[in-house]
Amino acid sequence: MNSHLITIERHIIEQERAYPEATGVFSNLLYDIALAAKIISREIQRAGLGDILGESGVINVQGERQMKLDVYANEVLIRMNSYPGRVGIIASEEMERIITANPDGPASMSQGKYVLIFDPLDGSSNIESNVSVGTIFSIYRRKSQLGTPGTLQDCLQPGHALVAAGYILYGSSTMLVYTTGNGVHGFTLEPSVGEFLLSHPNIMVPETPKYASVNASYENYWSPGAQRFHHYLQGREPTQPRVALSSRYVGSLVADFHRNLLQGGIFYYPLNYQDPANPQAKLRLLYEAAPLAFIIEKAGGYASDGTQNILDVEPTALHQRVPLFIGNEELVRQAEAYIRQYG
Repeated sequence: MNSHLITIERHIIEQERAYPEATGVFSNLLYDIALAAKIISREIQRAGLGDILGESGVINVQGERQMKLDVYANEVLIRMNSYPGRVGIIASEEMERIITANPDGPASMSQGKYVLIFDPLDGSSNIESNVSVGTIFSIYRRKSQLGTPGTLQDCLQPGHALVAAGYILYGSSTMLVYTTGNGVHGFTLEPSVGEFLLSHPNIMVPETPKYASVNASYENYWSPGAQRFHHYLQGREPTQPRVALSSRYVGSLVADFHRNLLQGGIFYYPLNYQDPANPQAKLRLLYEAAPLAFIIEKAGGYASDGTQNILDVEPTALHQRVPLFIGNEELVRQAEAYIRQYG
């Protein structure tokens, strides 16, 4: 049958059949995320016509100015996924603490089996320029006992413990890409019927990479190894063969990642060792790096912090940041080699 006639709901149900012990809770959670994506997509499509562009006037836990759409997307995802019995703990990149109770009332989420972690609107600083933005989400099994309030430790799990991860790209079309560990699948929202339809089954990273995505304005602040790797990709390393990659950088992580997932390449954001204004990594381990690392691995790629697999990094804080090199495995391994050799 034509894959374009397969809805995301049908696809989730068909995948569930591979697990006879499944109760449907996990499938309903994935579908709730897809429904939230439709609502957020609708608001983004009409953002220029409503009073939802611009800053909210609030500084979030990351020290960044929240956009109004940040707040809207965050509220939609929380309210759509705090249904009792599904999610026990919610963590958002926009909020300092975890959520363990339904925000619409006193209902506890203590019976929820899963942990939902998300960046509600990645790249939101680009909204007013009409540049693509996205939502990134990840799902873990909770570790704390059912019937008790969820804990921070439920969230502080390494990426290899993920049971699902995905993202929604709000661009010229809205796409939802997700994996439960058995293939990476992409769905495009058909606005005339209001359904996500399977458009990209079994995505694999192309063997031949095309693009390098990096904010090169920070090059002088990187470590020697990261600088040498950057030069290698530019063909400026005399002892290495030239790598024929084009430079493409949007500034919305989801958009850069999505392009490289489909067409091959590498995204990298090294540690800014020598930048006095930003002397640390930029990207968040739980909200951005780990879920995208899980996706890229299931698509045949690899993600690293420059020294180890991102999926092996043990989180120590809810808003922990890490360097990120992600894309075609050969290129990421080359980055690790340069950092090992030159620091």
